[in-house]
Amino acid sequence: MKPEYLPIECHGIVGNLQTVALVALDGCIDFLCMPYFDSPSIFAALLDAQKGGFFKIAAQLQNATPKQIYVADSNILMTRFLSSDGVGEVSDYMPMVVEKEGGNPNAEHQLVRRAKCVRGEVRFEMTCQPRFDYGRASHRVKQIAANDVLFLPEHDRIPAFRLRAQPALTARDDGSVQTEFTLRANESALFVFEVEHGEETGIREREEVVSFKNTLNFWQSWTSRSNYQGRWREMVNRSALVLKLLTSQRYGSIVAAPTFGLPEVIGGGRNWDYRYTWIRDASFTLYGLSRLGFVSEAGAFMKWLEDRCRDIGPGDGLQIMYGIDGRKDLPEEVLEHWEGYRGSYPVRIGNGAAGQLQLDIYGELLDSVYIYNKYGQPISHDLWTDLSRLVDWVCDHWDAPDEGIWEVRGGQQELFYSRLMCWVAVDRGLRLADKRSFPAPRARWLAARDDIYNQIYREFWNPELQSFVQARGGKFIDAACLLAPLVRFVGPTDPRWLSTIKAVTEYLVDDSLVYRYRNPDGLTGQEGTFCMCSFWYVEALARAGDVSRARYIFEKMLGYANHLGLYAEELGPSGEHLGNFPQAFTHLALISAAFELNRRLNERRA
Repeated sequence: MKPEYLPIECHGIVGNLQTVALVALDGCIDFLCMPYFDSPSIFAALLDAQKGGFFKIAAQLQNATPKQIYVADSNILMTRFLSSDGVGEVSDYMPMVVEKEGGNPNAEHQLVRRAKCVRGEVRFEMTCQPRFDYGRASHRVKQIAANDVLFLPEHDRIPAFRLRAQPALTARDDGSVQTEFTLRANESALFVFEVEHGEETGIREREEVVSFKNTLNFWQSWTSRSNYQGRWREMVNRSALVLKLLTSQRYGSIVAAPTFGLPEVIGGGRNWDYRYTWIRDASFTLYGLSRLGFVSEAGAFMKWLEDRCRDIGPGDGLQIMYGIDGRKDLPEEVLEHWEGYRGSYPVRIGNGAAGQLQLDIYGELLDSVYIYNKYGQPISHDLWTDLSRLVDWVCDHWDAPDEGIWEVRGGQQELFYSRLMCWVAVDRGLRLADKRSFPAPRARWLAARDDIYNQIYREFWNPELQSFVQARGGKFIDAACLLAPLVRFVGPTDPRWLSTIKAVTEYLVDDSLVYRYRNPDGLTGQEGTFCMCSFWYVEALARAGDVSRARYIFEKMLGYANHLGLYAEELGPSGEHLGNFPQAFTHLALISAAFELNRRLNERRA
């Protein structure tokens, strides 16, 4: 049984703060790396329908309509199959282990699926067909009992997996396991897919019930801590739940997205691995969670960050990204045996951009530390010592060409956004020093900050376009400039800024959707609009006082979310989702835009 390539947006996600699974509307889990975000894939039919592997449970009903919903304020997903003959339901979650509440301590690396008949009599089919090590390693199936099987890979370095079930299971020669079963109203059947841990066979239903309740309580309790009470609360909370799912409980780091290889252009080569921690993305995510009141996540990331700073040698800067465990080596390779999502080859794992110079990361980092010091916990002396070394490094290197926020592969340039965020890095360093009375070479930093400011206005301002431009002396507009008023570099109603917004609107905005840029970048294929840029545009409009237009565009953008409120990185010409899914940056930008727009609407009403 070969799964089809459903659209990227036809998926929900479940996770356990260690990894994430994508669940399609047809009941198929067609993407899962386990036990961790950056582990080799177990199911990846989304990237190769024949060779990737999948785990499908689906109701066999004529002309059934599929629907997906989350249990309120949680990451427990329900997929329903609705028809006049009956209603079938598949619930998916990954347990949050709460040992003190009587749960199963071995549930740390589990995926739990429950098939249920809601109405009538429903026949279900289940196929579990794992493919180990990105489909490169063979495996055998060992039947432990009628309803308990082991999937044993050929290499010892790859963990074995187990499938426990209530219905009897049948192993196939192709390495898959299948079953068919019929349920009547209110009857259900459980399936537990897990890393093999040597426990006894069979389903322990009481433990699974406790596990479900603990997991639901965990998510609903976490969501209730949000301090956001404004408009669009449901979308803001869903975005927060996405950001939380992308946070590693083990390390405190945050992945940019849980997937790799999903294309920015169908059939093109813009296919990257996002299962790593970008300093930029993680810093912005930290900022978003802090605004919502989730300071413990910010504290965990600060600890991870301190460990990275300790690794910096004399005269060196930070890497732009790291593995979730802090490793530096992220070699990029192509999975040549996979065709890619709908033929979008090549599929890459690892990320060659790890070796790029991206000067903007220091501004995002220092800004998030400044916010954490203000609203979370005061930063330590040791962290300040490391940060001041980074500010010094920025003072020495801010004028260098780099690859920038968009990680262009066509050569380094002198970029507006990189200069802007270097200004932020030095500015926030000065503010932290003054706020906490930390020792700092203030005269040197002040001079560097002024030099950056003056260069931006002299050499990144195009008088013909009446706009800040992407590169030094250039003529192309870049949506990254929309962050200038958000980081307090320019006043939101400054005449130069208002004319820049006008230029962005003319060159980059298509209805409510915003391209990041429209000039050649050294890569093939025409990409879609960037979701996070659209939310940046909303916030820039709101700050500039164009509140009605900002609200109109914001609410149109909400309409481009998928059926569960999730966003990929980009939107194609037909509104289809493109790129890795879901993307942390997009959901962070949504939260930030909602905060600012809600505040402006309240002020206007008052």
